Amino acid sequence: MAALTMRPTTSGSSALRARGLTLSYDGRRVVEGLDLDVPAGRVTVVVGPNGCGKSTVLRGLSRLLRPTGGTVHLAAGGDDDDVWSLRPKEFARRVALLPQSPPLPEGITVVDLVGRGRHPHHTLVRRWSAADDEAVLRAMQATGTVDLAERHVEELSGGQRQRVWIALTLAQETDIVLLDEPTTYLDVAHQIDVLDLLCELNRTRGTTVVMVLHDLNLAARYADHVVAMRDGLLVGSGAPGDLIDEDFVSRVFGLGSRVIPDPVTGSPLVVPTSTHPQTGAPS
Repeated sequence: MAALTMRPTTSGSSALRARGLTLSYDGRRVVEGLDLDVPAGRVTVVVGPNGCGKSTVLRGLSRLLRPTGGTVHLAAGGDDDDVWSLRPKEFARRVALLPQSPPLPEGITVVDLVGRGRHPHHTLVRRWSAADDEAVLRAMQATGTVDLAERHVEELSGGQRQRVWIALTLAQETDIVLLDEPTTYLDVAHQIDVLDLLCELNRTRGTTVVMVLHDLNLAARYADHVVAMRDGLLVGSGAPGDLIDEDFVSRVFGLGSRVIPDPVTGSPLVVPTSTHPQTGAPS
């Protein structure tokens, strides 16, 4: 597929930078030759159709999947480190990841699970302290999970469980947070709560937030910077108002639409009109 016209980002420096990034599963290339800059101190949302490589990119940025080609550099804080040159704990003190469907330890309570977000900060010398208790409490207060503290996580609803995982991620207190579908299992009200929370984290702490979302309208409303993918390729990036129009929606999603200003935020609002027949889909 031909790439859309690239537009400059609204931020000068990058928190993460990928060059020529190629990612594969069992010898099958899923992402190929990706050049990507994640603006520092901004909210970036990755969008695209199912199976386009969005989650795979997050795995590559977060060291969960070793590239078969190219590099990922952590450029935040004035450093420029290849992420694979860092020790796992050092990387985890700088970048937090909430993947889809993370494994759940059996019989663990909410407060103990959230507390695991503090493990990267511990060493043989530095053990659990009052500062860790405070970080866990802040994360649970921010996600509305304090009342669940002594509950076993497996007893919770899907929405409650997702908020607990987000609390664990926040308790890690990193400069960069990567989230793969953080609104999964949440009803509309809680989706807005979570996205408001992440944007508040960005505004108050300057945290760089990168998340994968399926809902293009939520992406347009909450993102400073949108990254669009299709078939493992980057096909466009930029501010939502510059990038998202009817041609963009057609080329990336194969969907006819009207794009109008959101009456609340003024961001692009996509109103679907039709799907393209197979013969008219983007090539």
